[in-house]
Amino acid sequence: MLNWFRKKKAIVQHPVWTDIHSHLLPGLDDGVKSFEDAEKIILRFIAAGYKKLITTPHIMSDAYRNTPEGIRTKLNELKEYLHTKNISIELEAAAEYYLDEVFIKNVEQDRELLTFGKRFLLFETNFMTEPLHLKEFIFMATTNGHQLVLAHPERYIFLQNDFTKAEDLINRGVYFQINIASLTGYYSREAQRTAFKLIDKGWVHFLGSDCHSLQHIRLLEEAQAGRYYQKALSLPLLNNTL
Repeated sequence: MLNWFRKKKAIVQHPVWTDIHSHLLPGLDDGVKSFEDAEKIILRFIAAGYKKLITTPHIMSDAYRNTPEGIRTKLNELKEYLHTKNISIELEAAAEYYLDEVFIKNVEQDRELLTFGKRFLLFETNFMTEPLHLKEFIFMATTNGHQLVLAHPERYIFLQNDFTKAEDLINRGVYFQINIASLTGYYSREAQRTAFKLIDKGWVHFLGSDCHSLQHIRLLEEAQAGRYYQKALSLPLLNNTL
């Protein structure tokens, strides 16, 4: 039979094995409330093909005043709990830092920060307006050797309304981590549209679950069947380098 009658094989994209953004340490922030809840979610991660989870509690000066010591302690407690349940998955902790004065000062003074991989530092900002000192912060943090990862850029209104700002951040060396749930329209249609556009432009470096609850893991499972999730997998994502 002639070659042009042969059916093309479907391209199987490499799955994401490592999640870099979740809230699975009980009692530290607005994430899971108990080790039992964390267990249920982690089992779903394993079923979805994940081999490593880097969980990232919030750190913000006016709400969640977590410390590296406190996060490590809770991480060890969760590991011990999973061990008693014979649940095996690689588990680490970093943090999701809110860009406030305390965080900026900690970076400026080179205090201990919870990073992952090669000094990747996950941070978020307010959703409405671009922070006044964002560019200065980026310069300072990268000069100090951090690789900045902006959590869920698709959700920031100041980026949704002006994509030149997103391009500027990329040019300044900021990595983008989109939330997988954004692909389902969970946060808003505008966040979904922006996530699609970031994928189309190839401006996505990490996928993250931002998982706080079983609802979020269900959204992750839903998104995995979608076209834009598969398109994101075709990008040179950094998740599986960790």
